[in-house]
Amino acid sequence: MKNEKDRIIINLKKSRTHIDKIIQMVEEDKECISIMQQNLAVIGLLRSSHEMLLHRHLKTCFAKAFSTGNQGTKNRMIEEVISVSKLFNR
Repeated sequence: MKNEKDRIIINLKKSRTHIDKIIQMVEEDKECISIMQQNLAVIGLLRSSHEMLLHRHLKTCFAKAFSTGNQGTKNRMIEEVISVSKLFNR
């Protein structure tokens, strides 16, 4: 789990670095296509981070909730995952 957490943090930090670069590029009136390419790199990193977070959530919180046998908890966890998935797919 530690390695996965480290990968998530690395992706998020890379995203932050790219965003700072994008802001600088816009301020300096750099080529639009170059800015868009950097923007797509950030989107890719954030999507990857999201997928890793979801995977981690399913392996930990979700699995723990399902092991309790509490139907209300199970239903809540299912709805949370569905809600996040809908937001991700917008």
